[in-house]
This record gives sequence, structure tokens and C-alpha cells, in this order.
Amino acid sequence: MPALDNPKHERFAQELAKGVSAREAYKTAGYETKSDAATDAAASRLLSDVKVQARVAQIQERAAIRTEITVASITERLLAIATKGEASTEAPLLSVARASLMDAAKLNGLVTDKQEHTGANGHPLLPALNVSFVRPAS
Repeated sequence: MPALDNPKHERFAQELAKGVSAREAYKTAGYETKSDAATDAAASRLLSDVKVQARVAQIQERAAIRTEITVASITERLLAIATKGEASTEAPLLSVARASLMDAAKLNGLVTDKQEHTGANGHPLLPALNVSFVRPAS
């Protein structure tokens, strides 16, 4: 499906495909309304247009394919580097192989980086809050 004939409809579809709310997509497309309620109603009407829905789906599908190909191709290249490095007995190439495998694992969500939850010397990141309760004098 090519771009929609109406440029405002096309921009609306592109913004929706990015994950922007219908209200914001409607405004970004160049439409003007008097209130948020009017904007929501108009955006809802445009969102119910079959051509707009099909265009949003197409844009999202293309983005998903590009992302999948990117992750897959990078992983493939990292694994090729690792394979070549593992075929060697030299320490530097074995190190490259290990690094490539770790990068591929991180890229595919198999490994996550460690997060610090404490400050220096194990102290809390935020200072402790000291609260004292004082009984009123009678």
C-alpha cells in the first residue's frame, strides 16, 4: 500500500505507528480543534477509517521486519567472528571469540548488565531519613 493520498491522513498514520496517542497524532498531522474532547472525537473518527488502519499496520509491519533483520544480521556477524576466533589457538583471537559471543548474547537478551543498588562502600544511594517522635508535653 502506498502512502495515503491525504497528507494529513498519512502523517496521522505515521504518528500512530510510532506509538503516539491518537490525540497527539491528530494535532501533529496539522489538524486544529477547539478542545481536547473535540480532538479525541475527530481522531477517533479518523482512526476508524479502514485505509488509515491498513496504513498504520503496514508501517508497523515494515518497522518490525527492519528491526528483526537488523538484530538477526548483527547476531549472524557476531557468531561468524566468534567461530573464526575459536578456530585459532592464539589467546587474542580466543578473547575476540568470547567477546563476540557475549555481545551476541546481550543483543538477544540472554545476558543483562549488572546494576548498582548501593552507593560507595555498600551505603544506600539516598541518605537515610531520620524521624524522631516527640510526645507533646502535658
